[in-house]
Amino acid sequence: MSRLRESVTSVMHILDGADLGADYAVSQLLDETTARRSLDLSDLSPQEQAALVEGRAINLIPSAAVLAEKIEAARSEGRQFVIKYGIDPTSPDVHLGHAVPIIIASRLQRMGHHVVFIIGDVTAKIGDPSGRSSERPALTDEDIARNLSTYQQQVTPFIDFERADLRFNGEWLNKVSLPQLVEILARVPVSMSLQREDFRTRLAEGQGLSIAEFVYSVVMAMDSVAITADVELGGVDQLLNLQMCRKVMEISEQTPEVVITTPLIEGTDGTGSKMSKSKGNYVGLTATPDDVYGRLMSIPDHLTEPYLQLLTEWTDDEIRVVTKRLEDGTAHPMAVKRILAGEVVAALHGPHVAAAARAEFTARFSKRSFGDTQNLPVVSLKEHSEDTLGALISRTLDFAPSISAVRRVAQQKGLRLIREADGEQQTTQLTEASVQQALGAVVSEVGALDGAALYLKVGRKVARIEA
Repeated sequence: MSRLRESVTSVMHILDGADLGADYAVSQLLDETTARRSLDLSDLSPQEQAALVEGRAINLIPSAAVLAEKIEAARSEGRQFVIKYGIDPTSPDVHLGHAVPIIIASRLQRMGHHVVFIIGDVTAKIGDPSGRSSERPALTDEDIARNLSTYQQQVTPFIDFERADLRFNGEWLNKVSLPQLVEILARVPVSMSLQREDFRTRLAEGQGLSIAEFVYSVVMAMDSVAITADVELGGVDQLLNLQMCRKVMEISEQTPEVVITTPLIEGTDGTGSKMSKSKGNYVGLTATPDDVYGRLMSIPDHLTEPYLQLLTEWTDDEIRVVTKRLEDGTAHPMAVKRILAGEVVAALHGPHVAAAARAEFTARFSKRSFGDTQNLPVVSLKEHSEDTLGALISRTLDFAPSISAVRRVAQQKGLRLIREADGEQQTTQLTEASVQQALGAVVSEVGALDGAALYLKVGRKVARIEA
């Protein structure tokens, strides 16, 4: 029996009969599944490895069988099997959407393969045009340096960099000569780039499309050639870029890499849009444990199963057991969501921190009193009386990515002032108009505090307001 199968057997025993709302059961699950994130998977056969990867992929090109054959061939040749994952530092934050293919890379690393994590310090200057309706503003060297400064730290919970390489594509792209680039471009049909719907749409609408964007995928493909990649991972929106990598490797007389694309994870708002910082529906890898836990507890119920599939080490068999228990009423959706939130916090910070976040969430949202809640941010009314509520929430507290996002929370009736005294709460619903009011004016509408505590609630986030 493989090490993975032994772990699954242990988890299935818990899932089959335990009360999934009980702390002891959740603790047992987290201990087992968190340990699985570092589980040695090298005892799986090449066919089992390929099947495990395929189970979480949208595309596997050419096929799982070819992936297994390439793994077997690398073993026979006694060489490293190279896994490529690249990311352009176009923003300072990595979020859970980026983590989906990185988690697959982690599994491949634990299967004994060599991960090369490439930061696109050169390709970021072009900007990946995938899915964009207009040109991306150019980034300066200073922008790029600032954005990439913490990338390795952010993905370290998933990738063991003592056994992986961190590379910057400027190492080789800055040395490419014009004749080299022209030689490759001369053998790439224009039709490959024009397959992109986003390009065709922009051209049809008369939107800007630079030559740099048009050849972005060719430049990105040179990364694969530089490291002789066997496999490349990316979101499904990267499919055409990754197919170009196979083409350029073929032009360079290398064996084309196997392409693995993963689903685009839906944002926490459940509207169908992908997770994105610009939409405010993301969970950053640098967020606090309490924030990660709270954001995941706020997702609609229909996202729990896909999040379990894409963000945890749970297998399909285990997820099916939980799904069945939800259907027959022996597990509550909120209990399963708490397990999911704990899984993600444990992945980023460890199971003990996940347990503390669970307890904090329970104290903050499952009880009527905030008085015993730990780690609440505090806002001084004296210092911030003249600040508008929108600026306070989005900039001082960082509870929302923008003032517009604060307005949306108000429109959804998620913006409130809560006056608490002797365990009793008085709630004042704040309107969209309140977002532009000064904090002092908003608080004055509640009336004198007279020893009561005052809290500002923004969605599921809470801050205490002190005189």
